[in-house]
Amino acid sequence: MVEAAPIETRAIAAAARAGVAVPGLIFGVLAALPAAAVMAPENYLLALGTRIMTFAIAAAALDLIVGYGALVSFGHAAFIGLGAYAVGILASHGIGELLIALPIALAASVLFALATGAVSLRTRGVYFIMITLAFGQMIFFTASSLAPYGGDDGLTIASRNTLFGLPIFKDPRTLYYIVLAALAGTFFLCRSIVGSRFGRVLRGAKENATRMATLGFEIYRFQLVAYAISGALCGLAGFLLANANDFVSPAYMSWQRSGELIIMVLLGGIGTLYGPIIGAAVYLLIAEFLSQWTEYWQVIFGPFLVLVVLFGRGGLVGLFAQLTGKRHG
Repeated sequence: MVEAAPIETRAIAAAARAGVAVPGLIFGVLAALPAAAVMAPENYLLALGTRIMTFAIAAAALDLIVGYGALVSFGHAAFIGLGAYAVGILASHGIGELLIALPIALAASVLFALATGAVSLRTRGVYFIMITLAFGQMIFFTASSLAPYGGDDGLTIASRNTLFGLPIFKDPRTLYYIVLAALAGTFFLCRSIVGSRFGRVLRGAKENATRMATLGFEIYRFQLVAYAISGALCGLAGFLLANANDFVSPAYMSWQRSGELIIMVLLGGIGTLYGPIIGAAVYLLIAEFLSQWTEYWQVIFGPFLVLVVLFGRGGLVGLFAQLTGKRHG
């Protein structure tokens, strides 16, 4: 019976056993990284850590609907792009106030999520995957056609957002801790949602939507709200990514980037919330290391991912749970 259980169910069980220990360790390591940066090229380590955490926000947001709602979106990078372009377009018009740019970035992502989710959620399975991919590509080609804002070449941001005129994103260390706080907030928000009545309905619909509907729950509305929350968090990731890179590009919202987010979730562990954070770190670190040796690093990474998915039984989180279970068994 244990072997027949779905991968996601085993991953969720592993997460429950881990409690707060693993997330505490993850955030402890991330908080200590700037101290370690003193012994290495500081700006490089801070930039790499900031990039990892930014994508971890998006991966955790995607896991909210994939791991707990069985809604596999192949267009979530569109929300990252919308958040990033909100920063870039406003900056090109001389608007760099955080209290203006951030709400607009989140609003753009939420509105797009509601509009596309209202259509996408009327489909299931592979049809849902394909329609989210189609909406994502629609935004990608729209951004590519924005000639006043760089078109295919992207848009350079002259100055990062400020808070009441204070350049809080200018210092790499300060930016790092702001992104860390955003990641922690994303994680605890998603965990609170999963543990709430809303989350229980979402998980119930994943297991048996018909049964939940007969109990009086309008599943469509719950899924749409979850989709909008996930889109907003990806918009937050895009907002931070634009400020970290001083640049936005249509590549931020390509289908390849959406695929990378799914890989991060699969690699870390579906339905754990902290697994995608680990997955984002491992994926980007492997990409950073292997790309220095060969431009065809995906050929090496591909078999590694296949082995983790086949034998990990829930990604790296599930693999760790198996190893520790055998050790104590």
